[in-house]
Amino acid sequence: MKTEKISKMHTPKERRTLESIFGPWEETIIWSCLQGVMGELYSNCPRYDAGMAILGDFAFYAGKPCRELLLLNPQRYRQDFLIQVPQNAAWAELIEECYGTHAKKVSRYALKKEKDVFDQAKLQQAVAQLAEGYSLRLLTQEEYRLCQNNRWAGDLVSQFPDYSAYQKLGIGVVVLKDGELVAGASSYSSYNGGIEIEVDTRSDHRRKGLAYACAAKLILECLERKWYPSWDAQNLWSVALAEKLGYHYSHTYTAYEITGSPIVRHCM
Repeated sequence: MKTEKISKMHTPKERRTLESIFGPWEETIIWSCLQGVMGELYSNCPRYDAGMAILGDFAFYAGKPCRELLLLNPQRYRQDFLIQVPQNAAWAELIEECYGTHAKKVSRYALKKEKDVFDQAKLQQAVAQLAEGYSLRLLTQEEYRLCQNNRWAGDLVSQFPDYSAYQKLGIGVVVLKDGELVAGASSYSSYNGGIEIEVDTRSDHRRKGLAYACAAKLILECLERKWYPSWDAQNLWSVALAEKLGYHYSHTYTAYEITGSPIVRHCM
């Protein structure tokens, strides 16, 4: 069987060749890659009938199923954990074939991307009801370093190489107690006109409403900037929190958590 050559799509013209492959897929990570804001796009050449959009821990696959794309491990993303999201059942079958027991099939939950659905008064009330002893502030350079130095909070800033990039593209809110970082809501990624929200709380400070308060504040800050605060849920707890904030459930989709498997190909 002939091995297909895989190429990174560098230029706006190259990226546009994949727009029809991904189609109307409402995933902001795909948009970030197609727009050239963050992440990377790859395709099989010279046919260009398959595409991979990869950013952080997520990779989305569209078009004609391509084994080489599934086994690709770009230099920047060489890691032992990846969430692969297939466009359809054919891609899902190929993931299972390629990775076997290293692929854990999971359900994730999409929230509708609706403008003008947020009750700002309710969100402001959520911020005002932050538990006593806790303080909330915008994520500046000092908080950026705190996130980097706390493993549980790393994903709040991990997709931005430095604070300058975060300041330009991202936005975030953190909760402190006695000077220690205990919760945060921030840009996991950014695209033209919005962000994908990441929310994390330190394990010993959960069930205190901190995620609700800092997420509410982040949404308000996004609305002030006219950015859309997109939300994708890993579990039903996250769905419930999103709905409490004003989002509406859209649909459940299949993803695969790839762990413990050396991805054999590397992109030059």
